[in-house]
Amino acid sequence: MQTERVSGNGQDRREPRVVVGAAIVVDGRVLACARSAPPEVAGRWEFPGGKVEPGETETDALIRECAEELGVRVEIGARVGRDVRMAHGRSVLRVYVARLLHGDQPKALEHLELRWLAAGELDSVPWLPADVPIVAALRPLLAGS
Repeated sequence: MQTERVSGNGQDRREPRVVVGAAIVVDGRVLACARSAPPEVAGRWEFPGGKVEPGETETDALIRECAEELGVRVEIGARVGRDVRMAHGRSVLRVYVARLLHGDQPKALEHLELRWLAAGELDSVPWLPADVPIVAALRPLLAGS
């Protein structure tokens, strides 16, 4: 993953690359997606999303990623959990609650499989390590739905 170089006061420092994820919630269940690639993480589960591109807001990136990965339109809500450091601190994952728009139904365009999981089912899939803290933060939100 790439980082961005930021200059200030004659010093360079690296800012972590932001990766966004969508916790798409419908009727008290969240959408989980099984990775298809790369081989070392294929079959592990994650929230859909991806890298924020230069000049893009986190919200815009998440809307774009959901359209590309799932073929859906979403409305982005509040953050879920805290920043999760990835790639030895070179990247940071930020996950937001999302709502499907216009009756859209997700399709596995880039994933092996999709599942809707209730609070009690969150541990039924092997999550990627970066998504585990988000799963924990989502549990009370889903249980209260």
